[in-house]
Amino acid sequence: MMKHLVFMSSLLFTLFLSCLTFAVVEQLDYRVGEGDVLKVMVYDNPDLDTTARVSGKGTILFPLIGELDIEGLTVSQVSAKIARKLSEGYILYPQVSVFVEEFRSKRAIIMGEVRAPGLYELSGATSLMELISKAGGLTADAGSEVNIKRKNPDNPGQDDLIAVDLKTLLEEQETSPNVPIKDGDRVFVPRAGVFYVTGQVNRPDAYKLEMGTSVIKAITMAGGFTELAAQKRVRLIRKVDGVETVMEKVPMHTAVMPEDVIVVPESFF
Repeated sequence: MMKHLVFMSSLLFTLFLSCLTFAVVEQLDYRVGEGDVLKVMVYDNPDLDTTARVSGKGTILFPLIGELDIEGLTVSQVSAKIARKLSEGYILYPQVSVFVEEFRSKRAIIMGEVRAPGLYELSGATSLMELISKAGGLTADAGSEVNIKRKNPDNPGQDDLIAVDLKTLLEEQETSPNVPIKDGDRVFVPRAGVFYVTGQVNRPDAYKLEMGTSVIKAITMAGGFTELAAQKRVRLIRKVDGVETVMEKVPMHTAVMPEDVIVVPESFF
């Protein structure tokens, strides 16, 4: 249990750092959409500075140009298109800067073991850690695996399922990029599974199940074998379709599943 608390504390701290890191990512590759508010500035032409909201048709109104179609364009592409239009008889070599003042077009849902589940707007480039932070962070019962359902662009009727191990993400944050969240993503944080270790171990108890937990790891989490343990006669009790099954002399590498009971018997010798 203490390891889980340490993990949760470290994760909360990482959420904060990850949000700061992801926030500095430039907006240039963000694709604008309906409801976004853009701030457009033209160097040495302050009278052309404009704040415009993207319409449902994917257009904005801009001085001299009029209605401009920017649907599906990134921020940098919008800047280049405005500059190109202005150079066609209005301004010589225009320098145009575009910033997103309000993000309204991209949204994602996060449900499950977070403190404030719901629908959230994605403020530009948004990471999984940042979305969890927006949702108030994880609850004490949250598992270490997060599932993301994402629309498949090649097959609109089918969703891709992405499984993310938060513990691995936390440990490899310096060498691996954060997981980006996309428009329409549905994120689910399930409740952590529980398994039990009883018998001749130093700390018999219920433990939260982490990805990749084996019998030997579970016993280690329970403080290891006592001097009286029959190490070669470990049993595993598992319910399959409501029927209780007992596995005798279970191999130490066997994967542990939710609600498993690991029994370490006493040696007779």
